[in-house]
Amino acid sequence: MKRAIFPGSFDPLTLGHYDIITRGITLFDEIIIAIGVNADKKYMFSLEQRTDFITKAFKEEPKVLVHTYEGLTVDFCRKMNASFILRGLRNPGDFEFEKAIAHTNRKLSEIETVFLLTSSGKSYISSSIVRDVIRNGGDYTGLVPDTVRIP
Repeated sequence: MKRAIFPGSFDPLTLGHYDIITRGITLFDEIIIAIGVNADKKYMFSLEQRTDFITKAFKEEPKVLVHTYEGLTVDFCRKMNASFILRGLRNPGDFEFEKAIAHTNRKLSEIETVFLLTSSGKSYISSSIVRDVIRNGGDYTGLVPDTVRIP
């Protein structure tokens, strides 16, 4: 089975993430969306909210699972018996950053990183931009799946 881990904080899940996951489903037998937990990071959305946003977004897709994890992504990959890490690239800056992480992960394990370019109409979307729009009362609904709603 070709199983991939798609790691991130997903604070919140964006249409860019959704795009990568949806396209990744065609490449892998299973994708585990791995919500990383970092005690030193301040999140806008709780772990429960982020898990709920993602679970609801992919409730009709049996090839997508949602888990949380702490520690190294490669350790989580081993635990989940995943041979691949799926990552999205929006721009050259993402590539340089992700390349360094992929090389490090490859040095630590035999796990391959697979990069997908975000679709052009979504390449400008980032979680930090979405959080800024939300903080300032803007209309964020065109940047996130319908399951991401602020009460």
